[in-house]
Amino acid sequence: MSATLVTGAVALVVVAWLAACAEAGLARVSSFRAEEAVRSGRRGSDKLAQVAADPTRYLNVALLVRVACEMAAAALVTYACLQEFEKTWQALVVAIGVMVLVSYVAVGVSPRTIGRQHPLNTATAAAYVLLPLARIMGPIPPLLILIGNALTPGKGFRRGPFASEAELRALVDLAEKESLIEAEERRMVHSVFELGDTLVREVMVPRTDLVVIERYKTIRQALTLALRSGFSRIPVTGESEDDIVGIVYLKDLARKTHISRDAESELVSTAMRPAAFVPDTKNAGDLLREMQQERNHVAVVIDEYGGTAGIVTIEDILEEIVGEITDEYDRELPPVEELGEDRHRVTARLDIGDLGELYGIEAYDDEDVETVGGLLAKALGRVPIAGASSVVPLPDGRELRLTAEAAAGRRNKIVTVLVEPIGPPGPVEEEKESE
Repeated sequence: MSATLVTGAVALVVVAWLAACAEAGLARVSSFRAEEAVRSGRRGSDKLAQVAADPTRYLNVALLVRVACEMAAAALVTYACLQEFEKTWQALVVAIGVMVLVSYVAVGVSPRTIGRQHPLNTATAAAYVLLPLARIMGPIPPLLILIGNALTPGKGFRRGPFASEAELRALVDLAEKESLIEAEERRMVHSVFELGDTLVREVMVPRTDLVVIERYKTIRQALTLALRSGFSRIPVTGESEDDIVGIVYLKDLARKTHISRDAESELVSTAMRPAAFVPDTKNAGDLLREMQQERNHVAVVIDEYGGTAGIVTIEDILEEIVGEITDEYDRELPPVEELGEDRHRVTARLDIGDLGELYGIEAYDDEDVETVGGLLAKALGRVPIAGASSVVPLPDGRELRLTAEAAAGRRNKIVTVLVEPIGPPGPVEEEKESE
């Protein structure tokens, strides 16, 4: 009697092994790979395509078969142990030990390894069994899933156990290790997941970096600003820089002046388009879909107090997925480049302390700004564009002329500043020398 029970348990474990192998194989075969198999004329690919078209249903069938066989095998082994041992606790200890070892090795590790190593062959073989088995079982697997989901905390019922985000990320990492995808493709997939947790304020261009034009300026002035700054879309302000009333497009300005040269003297407000406003707490992924649907490329970001926090474009959001978008003019620049006669070309991000060291000043600091670009913006009272120039004083009485050079990058930011000293050393330096 015990031999029959053990034989039955072994047979059930084998079936559970096959079901676990089918689960692992089906989880690694996408509908795309199944369609490729059909196009290549692979044997059994038509059945595989049917299974891949509805993977949740057939994965649930395989899961039900595996669990049922494991439980039945455990019951048979326990019953056989009860017949062999006089004491019940001995029978239970042996039965539990045997089934834990068998379930871990024969159902947990071995079949899943084979299924992952040979997913296409495993899934194709499983399709021959799962298709008729799913028809025989009918609504039983979906009904059990429905009951299980009803007992699971969460909203609504699902069709079955879907993979979590962490599991999907792990699959992507595994695909890269197996050279199925490139490292850059893996990074992009991870970026898509991260975009769902990204807020608009994290990708926007802040208001301090905006180039704007007042609504009372003329179209000619707006066209000149667009050409000098390199921006094709410029926010139009009303009473203050915090009051954005619209967006003016370079193509609209060019079209208007092309039709009539007299239009250059008209106000820029006659050519602007309405601005779209979004809160800075909005999800970046949701905003991308809305901008695609509405065919809108730029939106004004509003903070919690109703003020302008910045603007965001489709390109800003896409950069979160594909990385920084640069052009053929972008190049790596040295922090400082000597031009002779005490003149220097420095990057806009150079610390003003380093700028002071170039001209023999220790601990040069400014409580409002930290970089040369910020120093120029403070002196101008606005965001600098190419060609903008201003004079800033040094602690020793000298003055420096800062001139913004050509912008670069997709956002047309000033990347280099020309620094030229003007005027002789002041009294501060003379006093130091006399000391």
